[in-house]
Amino acid sequence: MAGSGEWSPTMDDTEDIQKICDQVKPDVDKMIGTTYRDYKADKYKNQIVTGGQYYIIKVYVGGEEYIHLSLYRKPDGVVTLRGVQQHKTKDDLLEPFPN
Repeated sequence: MAGSGEWSPTMDDTEDIQKICDQVKPDVDKMIGTTYRDYKADKYKNQIVTGGQYYIIKVYVGGEEYIHLSLYRKPDGVVTLRGVQQHKTKDDLLEPFPN
């Protein structure tokens, strides 16, 4: 686990990470203007900061395509979608991106 303020190493998805992705799926669909039938968390990184956690999550969306989500979760569990990067592949590294 990374220290406070540092990004963690890339980790495999967990049930909690999938739940976070499911919470923001309507926002993802709205932001990119499409609805993905497949939508499965694959890998993630997180960063613990004062007042919450940031996440970068790789999500499988069908075929050979993935998207990257940038999220923020407050201590009370409220999750906010900060950004989406489309046209990613399984091999693309998870890196923080401007929102």
